[in-house]
Amino acid sequence: MKLQPTDPDKHHSLTYAMDVGAPKFELVPVTQQKDLMINTARMYAEQEYNRIMELVVVLQKQADQIKHRLDLTDKIHAAEYKFQLFPGQCYWLVFDSNLQNTRLVHQGPDTWTTGKPEQYEYLTQVKWLGDQTWIEVN
Repeated sequence: MKLQPTDPDKHHSLTYAMDVGAPKFELVPVTQQKDLMINTARMYAEQEYNRIMELVVVLQKQADQIKHRLDLTDKIHAAEYKFQLFPGQCYWLVFDSNLQNTRLVHQGPDTWTTGKPEQYEYLTQVKWLGDQTWIEVN
């Protein structure tokens, strides 16, 4: 495009300098610049994605623990017992093979003076929490 000295209005629409006193410029490799921008964006997005996925793993573990507590609570509420329960106390969940039911008892397998009853199959030791749910005590 050839500019005429009588046509100064077109100077502002050009993408490069036309005057002798204009600052020097070099062409920017646009493709290389776009590649750098995409790589940087991908790097930061991947870091954020990995951080979120770590949180998802933690939240999934917590959700599984709550589900386990609720399942255990359902088992204990279905069990038979004939004593007052107190929050914070530990009890034993046993299967009574004579009666074919699950029971909640005070005594553990090693606390009987004459040995544990043969019909009891000890399933797990449990603790009653203040939120009315139960957890296993290892």
